[in-house]
Amino acid sequence: MAKQPKEKGITKDRLIGMKVVDGNGYMVGTVKDIGFTVGKMGISLNIEDKDGEIREIPWEEVQAAGDFVLLKPVAEAAAPQQPSAQVCPTCKGPLSFIQQYQRWYCYKCQKYA
Repeated sequence: MAKQPKEKGITKDRLIGMKVVDGNGYMVGTVKDIGFTVGKMGISLNIEDKDGEIREIPWEEVQAAGDFVLLKPVAEAAAPQQPSAQVCPTCKGPLSFIQQYQRWYCYKCQKYA
């Protein structure tokens, strides 16, 4: 039985300069920098395309990163799946999905589940 590879983080230094390929296998460009948006969670990749234009791609659209960055297929990246309704493990009340943070929140307990 083959061993499962351990999950590892990837550094900014390793990402910068990496080629970016879309979900269909076509070259999108090269990672030039990493960006953060004030007031929001997450990062984005600043990609320079073949025309020299800089595009910002949210990290949520990245499927994998190894020898190159692979983006998710367009349909999957464009329509993030919101999980079905959940119940709070503490009070058993309904949880609300907070899209901005991609987390479930219980208003009764006033905390994330």
